[in-house]
Amino acid sequence: MNNTIANTLQTFQEHPVIPVFYHQDPQACVDVLTACYDGGIRVFEFTNRGEHAPHNFKILLDHRNTHFPDLKLGIGTIKTPAQAEDYISLGADFIVSPIVKSEIAKVSSDRCILWIPGCMTPTEINYAEELGAPLIKLFPGDTLGPGFLKAIKPLFPALKFMPTGGVDLDKDNIDGWLNAGVSALGFGSKLFNHAETPGAGYSWLSERCKSLIKIVNRE
Repeated sequence: MNNTIANTLQTFQEHPVIPVFYHQDPQACVDVLTACYDGGIRVFEFTNRGEHAPHNFKILLDHRNTHFPDLKLGIGTIKTPAQAEDYISLGADFIVSPIVKSEIAKVSSDRCILWIPGCMTPTEINYAEELGAPLIKLFPGDTLGPGFLKAIKPLFPALKFMPTGGVDLDKDNIDGWLNAGVSALGFGSKLFNHAETPGAGYSWLSERCKSLIKIVNRE
């Protein structure tokens, strides 16, 4: 495994709470990234889900490079090799896909970037492993559940797993995933769901990240 990919993978293992976020407002993106970092987050996935995604991702990268050089910032919802090329050229630290596609695997491998494919079946997981993926995104996580991972994990002893999509913030759900053997957990809308108060800022998000990290680290 390339040293760059190994380093990124190690950061996932050491900081296994992964926010998954998109917003069309660049300032909101910067504010959320900052709040998550202040809450202890060191791996952050922005998603390619809107027309402003490339522009906002570049703003986030510039902000990260200036203020949070130890943060791994990657891009999700990558479905084509062209998208992978574009975001890697911008400076993405890792690529996340909702699917398994050999062309994306090749682009990422050629550019020495960690690629995390989304899988839902043992066949897809096996194919992703053959393509060289060391970390598998179980998607959608709430549909598959910890029981699925517990059943299939012995078949893939060399792989690491990260559920994303509907992963709850409560301790019981997280414990279920941890006991099943996950290496990281991706948290989307449930992490960011909050009754907004004008002028209140994002301190609530920093505190939520801190609490979540404690649960995942079983402190």
